[in-house]
Amino acid sequence: MSAEAIQDEARRPSAFWRGARLGLPVVVAAGPFGLLFGALAVENGFSVFEAVLMSATIYGGASQMVGIELFGQKVAPWLIVLSIFAVNFRHVLYSGAVGRRIGHWPLARQAFAFFFLVDPQYAESETKGERGEEITFAWYMGMALPIYVCWVAETWLGAMFGNMIPNPQALGLDFLLPIYFLGLVMGFRNRPLWLPIVIASAAASILAYKTIGSPWHVSVGAVTGILLAAAMPGRANGGKRP
Repeated sequence: MSAEAIQDEARRPSAFWRGARLGLPVVVAAGPFGLLFGALAVENGFSVFEAVLMSATIYGGASQMVGIELFGQKVAPWLIVLSIFAVNFRHVLYSGAVGRRIGHWPLARQAFAFFFLVDPQYAESETKGERGEEITFAWYMGMALPIYVCWVAETWLGAMFGNMIPNPQALGLDFLLPIYFLGLVMGFRNRPLWLPIVIASAAASILAYKTIGSPWHVSVGAVTGILLAAAMPGRANGGKRP
């Protein structure tokens, strides 16, 4: 083994724990939302196993909420799948952005990593890349694994004990996750043309929610922001796009 390879192996544990520390605030913010999902899934007719399986395989909080609402309404299966895809469409965009930063990884590792590419994982990876730092597999999984494991565990807890709370939605615990997401958006505020793109995306999403309805407003807002960013000329600093 070369000296460079030995040094890389020695750095991996510290890189993993640096990633894990970044994942801790996400675990705290997503915790109430995971508990709420588990409780609502059982309330909507899911078994504990089905609720946990959904979290373990789909691994997307908002799309899971859409799914449990539709499963109990005798909606065609293809429409449920399409609705979940509409909510998760932003993950396709995330993979395009993060993919260019992890293209040096083996293909199997890239495919494995994309499964864990949720909103905070994308935001931290993009921020790290913009600083010119390499995104290593150890750092990436250090952040991803605690979030994933805790999300599945929180779903199980919510499904097992959620019936002890008469009306879990009335507690308002799910407000923590939107606040965290707002913090992620604010983290990109120094990018060129950030504000008009955020305003346009938010306005389009609200309008779509009022006219088309959920979950399509998520994709409409995302596409609006992308189209506006593509149409705007790049500024100085190398003509970077927003």
